[in-house]
Parts: sequence; C-alpha cells; structure tokens
Amino acid sequence: MNMVNWTTRREVLRGTALKEMLVLGETPSWFPEVCVLPFRILALNPGSTSTKVALFEDEQMTWESNVVHPAQELARHKRISDQMPMRLEAIVSEMQTASRAGSDLSAIAARGGLLRPVDAGTYAITENMVQDLREAKRGEHASNLGAIIAFELASKWCIPAYTVDPVSVDEFCAAARITGLPDLERKSLLHALNIRAVARLACKDLGIKFEDANLVVAHLGSGTSVCPIRKGRIIDVNNANEEGPFSTERAGSLPAGDLVRLCFSGKYTKEQLIRRITSEGGMYAHLGTKDVRETLARVRDGDGRARLVFEAMIYQTGKEIGAMATVLCGDVDAVVVSGGASYSDTVIDALKKMVSYIAPVLVYPGGDEMASLAQGVLRVLKGEESPRQY
Repeated sequence: MNMVNWTTRREVLRGTALKEMLVLGETPSWFPEVCVLPFRILALNPGSTSTKVALFEDEQMTWESNVVHPAQELARHKRISDQMPMRLEAIVSEMQTASRAGSDLSAIAARGGLLRPVDAGTYAITENMVQDLREAKRGEHASNLGAIIAFELASKWCIPAYTVDPVSVDEFCAAARITGLPDLERKSLLHALNIRAVARLACKDLGIKFEDANLVVAHLGSGTSVCPIRKGRIIDVNNANEEGPFSTERAGSLPAGDLVRLCFSGKYTKEQLIRRITSEGGMYAHLGTKDVRETLARVRDGDGRARLVFEAMIYQTGKEIGAMATVLCGDVDAVVVSGGASYSDTVIDALKKMVSYIAPVLVYPGGDEMASLAQGVLRVLKGEESPRQY
C-alpha cells in the first residue's frame, strides 16, 4: 500500500471532490492508500444521558471516554435530534482536552439508529440517512444521533463516516413478518451490532465460517433479543420493545386481550403505557430494580418474590431460545449468549439447564459495541468488505 504523510494526504484531499463524494457515501477506491497505517478510527455511541467515544488504531483501542451530558442540558431540547450541537461540542471538547486530533483520523464509526429496514453490514453515512434520522421516521432514540454527529465531523475533517449493523437490520424470511391480523406486521428491531459481533466470535471459536453457521443468539440487556442466524443472516427475532421474554425493564409479550383492556381503562395515557412497557416493565415493574445483581442478592436473602420473578425471566428467555431453534429445524451449531446479564454465572447456569440440549452454549459477556463499530469500519478500510449504500 502506498503510504504518504498526513500533510500530503490533506493536499490530495483538497485537490479532489472527495468531500462531495463522502456526502453521497461514495468512498474513492484510492482513499485507503492515502491513509497512514495503522488506520485510526473514531467510534461514537450516543446513549440516553451520555456519549461514548473511543479511538482505535486498527483493532486496538488507544483512548476512550464517556462524555456525560447534564440532565438540565438534555431537558432543554424537545426532540432528541435537537441535542446534536450540544453533544458534538462536548465530544470535540473532550478530544481536545485529551489531545486527540480529528485531522489524524482515517474514518468515523457511529452507532446506527432507527433507520428504515436494511440488510446487515457497514453503511456509508449520507445526507439521506441523516435526514431520515433527524425526522425520526421510525421513532425517537438516542442512537439516532450517532450518524448525525458523525456526518458533521466527517464533513469537517474530510474523512468517510460509517454506521455498522444498525438496530433496523432486517433479514426476515417472509413467513416471519406475518401476524394473525393483516393490519399488523412483525418488525425487525434488535441489538444487531452486538449480536453479529459475538456471532463472529463464536464462529471463530468453533472453527467455521460465519456465512456457513446456524446459531441462536440471545442478547440479555435492558431488552432481550433472541434470534436465529442461518448462514450468516438474521432470519427472525423478537422485537425487544414489543415481544419475547420480559427483561430487566421491558415487559415483553403480553396477553393481547388484557393489554387492549388496559389501554382503554383510563389508568394510563398512551405515552405512560408505552413507557411502562418499554422502560418501566419487566423485573423493574415487579421488584423496583433494574439490577440483576440486586435481585440475586435478594434471592440469596430468602426473598420469595424476587426468586419467582427471576425464575420467570429466565424461563421466558430459555423458552424463546428454544422457539428460535425450531426456526433452524434444530440444526444449530451453538447457542450464543451475550449482554450485561450474561456476566452472572447464576443467569448462565439457569439458562444452560434449559437449552444446552439444543447445542453447545457459548458465552461472551457484555457487549463491546465500540470495538464492534471499529471492526466493521476496519473491514471496509482494508477492502475486506464493500460499504453498503442506504
């Protein structure tokens, strides 16, 4: 690969229409050749109250920070997209304080938001994508800010920006979309970034290609996503906001008739009920905590209610894993478990009792989204994958 210094690289950029190409998501084939190795990637992951930022040199993280946004600052903005200038300024300030320069970067990797349904992969961030996220056509979520912020910074620094495996990844088989009412269709919304990252790790450990693998992957976070992966494609999943097992804060699938009656009971407004289902349900609704460790401590102290709720959460999760195994007709190379709750040996042991008969259970605790973002972009910069167009 032809190596040049950064000063020369900037001269090359000024002599081309690169900025205009990047706006359209068209990364020139020669772009990696004017990058100094190793590739330097800035990863951005906006959350509800903070933005995680990290710098990578190839796969090695060299710096990270969690930029906390004060509640009073967030409260000033009616819509999540309105937070962009405030968050962008805070990120740049944090980088300057740490003596990290945007001019040294090869690319930006941003967490994907609620985009229209897309195939899995790494996508060039374009004006079209940013416009959809600003309009929040599929819903308001802090992750929508990732691509918006990345686009602004990439335009300023004349580098490409990408998003990797956004939550709207949709590779459903046709039958998975159909419900018992033609008015309603099942949606694919999931923790795709972490799920595909740990699936790749599992395939590496199993000695098989990702594109040849049949896996059931369960992400146990604030919401629980369980999906079958057939030959590298996520062909079904429970929408963690509306379906499947209840989790630490989400209600999961609910009895339809009782839910309809609750909607018309006058007990809740529409907004209150949505919040109760998506962020105030599950274990939290029963026990007043979203911390699995606290619940298990109460179980050890003899709290019968805590034991029952914990067992029910594991029961529903194991049942969902079993259901997704049937989608693969029982041809499963491994059951893969990740997410925050998978740090708990008690959680894993309880799940193994239910599902280990299906296939070996492989556990990858937590969810290293920053590394997953950087690795997705690195594959593009190295030419191992082609960037997708939104």
